[in-house]
Amino acid sequence: MCVFRSFVGCALAWMLLLSPAIDARADEPAVSFSREVKPILSQNCFACHGPDENKRAAELRLDQRESAVSSAIWAGKPEASELIARIVTTDPDERMPPARSKKPALTAEQIDILKRWIAQGANYDAHWAYAPVAGNGDNPPELAAAIDHQVQATLTAHGLQSGGPADDRILVRRLYFDLTGLPPTAAETAAFVNDAGADRYERLLDRLLQSEHYGERMAMFWLDLVRYADTNGIHGDNHRDHALYRDYVIQAFNGNKPFDQFTIEQLAGDLLPEATPEQQIASGYNRLNMTTREGGAQAKEYFAKYAADRVRNASTVWLGSTLGCAECHDHKFDPFLTRDFYSFAAFFADVRETAVGTQAPVKMPTAMQDEEQQQRQKQIAALKATLAADTPALRQAQTAWEVTAPKELPTQPKVWQTVQPSKMESTGGVKFTVQEDGSILTSGANPATDIYTLTLPNPATPTAGFRLEALTDSDFPAGGLSRGNGNFVLTEATASTASDKKEQPQKIRSVVADYEQQGFPAAHAIDGNGKTGWAVDGHQKPANRTAVFLFDQPQFGEQLTIQLAFQSQYAKHAIGRFRLSLTSVETPSITLAGDGPSAAIVALLNKPADQRSPAEQTQLADYYRSIAPALAATRKQLATEERALQKLTESFQPILITQAGAPREMRVLPRGNWLDDSGPVVLPAAPSFLPPLPTAERASRLDLAHWLVDGKNPLVARVFVNRLWKIMFGEGLVRTLDDFGSQGAPPTHPELLDLLADDFVRSGWDVKHLLRQIALSKTYRLTSQDTPALRELDPANRWLARQNRYRLDAEMVRDNALAISGLLVDQIGGPSVKPYQPPGYWSHLNFPKREWQNDQGDNLYRRGLYTYWCRTFLHPSLLAFDAPSREESCVLRNRSNTPQQALVLLNDPTYVEAARVFAERIVSEGGSSPDQRVAYAWRQTLGRNPSPQEQALLVELVEKHRQQYTEDAAAAKALLHVGSRPAPEKVDTPELAAWTSLARVLLNLHETITRY
Repeated sequence: MCVFRSFVGCALAWMLLLSPAIDARADEPAVSFSREVKPILSQNCFACHGPDENKRAAELRLDQRESAVSSAIWAGKPEASELIARIVTTDPDERMPPARSKKPALTAEQIDILKRWIAQGANYDAHWAYAPVAGNGDNPPELAAAIDHQVQATLTAHGLQSGGPADDRILVRRLYFDLTGLPPTAAETAAFVNDAGADRYERLLDRLLQSEHYGERMAMFWLDLVRYADTNGIHGDNHRDHALYRDYVIQAFNGNKPFDQFTIEQLAGDLLPEATPEQQIASGYNRLNMTTREGGAQAKEYFAKYAADRVRNASTVWLGSTLGCAECHDHKFDPFLTRDFYSFAAFFADVRETAVGTQAPVKMPTAMQDEEQQQRQKQIAALKATLAADTPALRQAQTAWEVTAPKELPTQPKVWQTVQPSKMESTGGVKFTVQEDGSILTSGANPATDIYTLTLPNPATPTAGFRLEALTDSDFPAGGLSRGNGNFVLTEATASTASDKKEQPQKIRSVVADYEQQGFPAAHAIDGNGKTGWAVDGHQKPANRTAVFLFDQPQFGEQLTIQLAFQSQYAKHAIGRFRLSLTSVETPSITLAGDGPSAAIVALLNKPADQRSPAEQTQLADYYRSIAPALAATRKQLATEERALQKLTESFQPILITQAGAPREMRVLPRGNWLDDSGPVVLPAAPSFLPPLPTAERASRLDLAHWLVDGKNPLVARVFVNRLWKIMFGEGLVRTLDDFGSQGAPPTHPELLDLLADDFVRSGWDVKHLLRQIALSKTYRLTSQDTPALRELDPANRWLARQNRYRLDAEMVRDNALAISGLLVDQIGGPSVKPYQPPGYWSHLNFPKREWQNDQGDNLYRRGLYTYWCRTFLHPSLLAFDAPSREESCVLRNRSNTPQQALVLLNDPTYVEAARVFAERIVSEGGSSPDQRVAYAWRQTLGRNPSPQEQALLVELVEKHRQQYTEDAAAAKALLHVGSRPAPEKVDTPELAAWTSLARVLLNLHETITRY
């Protein structure tokens, strides 16, 4: 055990004798605790003398001044301080850090910093990231100029000078890659270079910020942060539906959605008043964590895993903090307590999900589909209002009809025929009783889930479909439709016919209902997914509800069997009273229209008008409107609109959205052990050392989201602007993008970081505004070329004397090649796609086994952003260029340089096909001579002309390969037939193959895949 006090006497004497006195001098620069001292203590001391009370030694905390000066530090006297004595001693039993820590001894520079700090009074200050953001006053400077001022001041302080401006061709490529992820065409580069306008750069910048590809570029980094993927990640790594969330992110950036609103919608979009489909889709963020379907897995364990995952991710994304390190014990370096970890997890305890098993998606509309849906719903409402309107002409027509109607009743055909099942069964033991009105009432057992199997005698005429009427009952809760809470969820309706003892399943092609609960459309009752279903708000809006199910083909048979499944996560949500009817009409109305008058209507027709009650008058008027000739066109139009709406809703894509339920109890788990329930129960709360949430009630995810972006949180704005800076410079002002704590790197330009954060909040969290200001700065537009002096004095370019250069990210490497070739399909959004992947790559993907099926057509040439993201077997082309698996949040991708990358660029079918298509353009558009074609190809690839040496080498390469493929026609033919796009029929095969070889070389160049 480390006991500082035992060493005080001898250390003090030794220090007084052997160490020169260090006194604080008035002209000496002040040592910053936050930026200079704390990183030393955090790295070397806090593990044993920091926030974690369980691991704390000698009852000493060096992260708190009161504890430090009580035993280890004598403020103003470093030579008398035990801290210095322990650091400099040569006694291995007394030296700090101790040998068992495996940490090296402090350097002379670090010891000098500590001595000078103590000599100056050993003052502590708040950790820089937890202090309020420094404001810029009421009249802040223009941001682009302020950026340059701050950077230049730092360069001057370090004795450095900035480089010159970047070449125009380099600058335009840099801006395209940074803001769209795509290269400029040769024509776009030339247009910028030749533009003599003083505002040419500003115009280019604004155009790129308005490009729809800007949103795709920004989505790449955000999807890494939130660990977006197309698979679950655990066990069988099965498919999940989440593409709509990815598309939401793209549209949010394209529409410049304020970052505070962007935050709120993702964390709590489902909790917003009258949440829109877009906001519900945004809430899918909470469902991006990895999940399992493994049989035998413990639900309690996985609920704990999911909670921990959400804490790690949300704290990384918005707080740039390692709160996840406090899951098992108090954080060793930062002031996060274990209680903070579980209090943060409690915010997400209301997320309804399946711990083990299939997560049930909900079909949701895209923004365009939602707009169309609203238009059609308005049209349907208007048509229904027309049908319900009481007009003098209709009253007059009804009076005339009432005179003749009874004589016509016997001959009027009925569309629907109510039928009584010959056999009724329930998997849950429910009792069925047929009522006088033909309905069926349930009683007895009321199981959590159930399946009704109803066998009906099939009429002689073909059956085109069946009608299910869910009927209210006064004995049901809320007078609703079920014996549970009054509502039901019909998860699946199926049908089969039997003839000669052979049962044949029958396909239900469509369903339409007169009412659908938000998120529970009738289409979910025939989607084959037992976790989704049709519901009708029966507990809040009790009323009879009807759905019509139509078969793909009219059915014949001795009997018809209908199964109604109620197997949702909501217990006891089966229909309590219902009625079934059959029809032979292939396009019947959902209403009673066309049935002919019922017995009740006949009775009213034979009752004198002056003796009918108001309710009876309304009933008869409603019936007449359903058959009135004057309204026939309106009814037809209504049916058309309802069918169009049905078709539209069936096309909605499934997605896992967040739906709130009763919060699960959240306890502190001692040592993170999910089996240990001895820890205290906690409620949602912010980390204890940060500003508290204002609410006095149980805080929700919505409260958390508002707290994050209320402008007072010291972390959120700093963290996000630092990541935007990284997009534009390749490195953040804080190099550790995921750790703004004690173990993270301090900002290289702290005043600049706060200037950016303050401006970002002042601007209304305007992302495009901030990126524009950064891009307008002279610092951004510097050359990326270094000099011998810079390599010596600032090899990592921490002080920004130049721009950075680095390899493109994996998706952009692919996009670049497709764009150069002309193959790139620039469609925005949609389901994930599957470009070429080696056969057998998924051979070890089990439960169930499956194979990757390459897409066809345009889907082969979509941007890498849309590639199907399988967590355990990420596409090998993306993996080779360091794309993350997204099992966890990724804030900074690795940038490796490996032989596999060159092999991918040379041999992956995507790149070979791109090279061949590019070669077709070179031959057809590049001129007639080899020199002209080489120059053309070089400009298309890099936006500049080749040097004489480059030109000569490539012309020689083409000639060499032309000769090779002339001698080996089979190899030439094989090369030209790689990929799905057909090669030109009438072509000089050796010639095109030779230029394909040239294109392969160009796509493999370091300069081609590098952002300068």
